[in-house]
Amino acid sequence: EGQEFNFTIKRGVSTKDTVSVNYDDFINDVEVGDILLVDGGMMSLAVKSKTADTVKCEVVDGGELKSRRHLNVRGKSATLPSITEKDWEDIKFGVENGVDFYAVSFVKDAKVIHELKDYLKSANADIHVIPKIESADSIPNLQSIIAASDGAMVARGDLGAELPIEEVPLLQEEIVRTCRSMQKPVIVATNMLESMIDHPTPTRAEVSDIAIAVREGSDAIMLSGETAHGKFPLKAVKVMHTVAQRTESSLYNPTTSPSLVAHPQALLNEEFSQSQLSKMFGSHATMMANTLCTPIIVFTRTGSMAVLLSHYRPSSTIFAFTNEERVKQRLALYQGVVPIYMKFSDDAEETFSRAISSLLNAQFVKEGDYVTLVQSGVKSIWREESTHHIQVRKVQG
Repeated sequence: EGQEFNFTIKRGVSTKDTVSVNYDDFINDVEVGDILLVDGGMMSLAVKSKTADTVKCEVVDGGELKSRRHLNVRGKSATLPSITEKDWEDIKFGVENGVDFYAVSFVKDAKVIHELKDYLKSANADIHVIPKIESADSIPNLQSIIAASDGAMVARGDLGAELPIEEVPLLQEEIVRTCRSMQKPVIVATNMLESMIDHPTPTRAEVSDIAIAVREGSDAIMLSGETAHGKFPLKAVKVMHTVAQRTESSLYNPTTSPSLVAHPQALLNEEFSQSQLSKMFGSHATMMANTLCTPIIVFTRTGSMAVLLSHYRPSSTIFAFTNEERVKQRLALYQGVVPIYMKFSDDAEETFSRAISSLLNAQFVKEGDYVTLVQSGVKSIWREESTHHIQVRKVQG
């Protein structure tokens, strides 16, 4: 604390009072009086003066500086392009290796999402794009960013460095709510079990944090440093899993279905469209499964009905059978969905019985259980025309 310390855009400098940053516009992005945060706020420095290649600071909160740490300016976003030259190389690698998702860092507006999606389209790549909401500039553009994307990640570390930390819980809630309203998956990430980087048990506050993210309706919760360089990676995963499962088990009361169905009037205000029919069907299937306390088995080529059912958050598991490997991979991100790859037969009964047999073998269901079978969509599996089809069956061995 009180020490003079400098950041320079010269490469390879590492002395007791000066280190390099790998971002040439750093000099132009900061002003005298700015507060710099290192590693999400573990250390902070006040900018005192700057030269053509160096920013001179005074340490406000000291600590141990390690390499490859994030550097933020409180209240400001960097003028970096969201996708750098190196990123384009990584994106090409992803296309060649068939990755399922790209997470795009520091997304400020929908333009970068459209740019990446256009590239993927031209490369004929079926890869979904998840923006990381972590910069101050992204908040005013939240709706358009999420609308252009295939989901979102609440990256709270950098969000809390660029914006006042007291805003982060409210923004988390807003981002989760926005994604839920658009039926897009949402991931809550960073600092979830930070203390488990060094300790074998979490703080009670961290446990509450996981529970809140689950209660708010996030699809996925994510560890970062805890599993990247922490001392207890497996324990951290187990804690997260246990807390999430316990919280989920308290959320559902199968006898009181949530108000799922859109008001009938809503149907009159727009065309009686296929998507409206699917929504009504999905909500009724969920209500039925909740009332009967049965798991849902859904057959889907595109994944859309499984996504819709996940949106309604049924009280038991959605087993999504698909004959597309890519769809199976992707559905793993959605809350409550267990995706299973299976070739479909032209005969509906054969497909049903194969699905139930595979669940019996995996011990997901047992003989005598009831299950709700759902089959829906424009690209119907067994008929030429669109169909919506629901059955409740008893599992026979």
